[in-house]
Amino acid sequence: MDMLNSTVLILNQDYQPLSVCDVRKSLLLIFLEKAELLHDDPGRKVRTVRTEFSFPSVIRLRRYARIPYKHIVLTRKNIMKRDGNKCQYCGKTSDLTIDHVLPRSRGGQDTWENLVTACGKCNHKKGNRTPREAGMPLFREPYRPNHIMFLREYLGQVQEPWKPYLYMM
Repeated sequence: MDMLNSTVLILNQDYQPLSVCDVRKSLLLIFLEKAELLHDDPGRKVRTVRTEFSFPSVIRLRRYARIPYKHIVLTRKNIMKRDGNKCQYCGKTSDLTIDHVLPRSRGGQDTWENLVTACGKCNHKKGNRTPREAGMPLFREPYRPNHIMFLREYLGQVQEPWKPYLYMM
């Protein structure tokens, strides 16, 4: 794997997590003095012919970036990510589909708070009823995720220096 494709956490000037980028982009932001290095990986260096540089892990923008509210798009893939790719009724991880907690035929909407991941068997068993009516309690109530949660939970392995900024301490 190319070391320069490793991920770096980008923080806004107020230390709020914004995004992730690769090492190349983070080094460019640092060299252009648009960002500062907060944490590096002490065991790794980026070397050129004449010098070596710290290998960034967390950088902070020097100027505040005004970002409109980052809302996570309601998609099938994102609902499954939020629910950990598990049926919210039985915990099964295969044959997954999307279920309306309050069925559409009864006024249920396509919203974060009304959609959950379900296996085909549970979705069919629940049918046109609410989980309470079907006697099928949800493992976790559906909710609208925020971008910090998506960064934290869905990037895969979170580097140790990122944890305080992603509220994981």
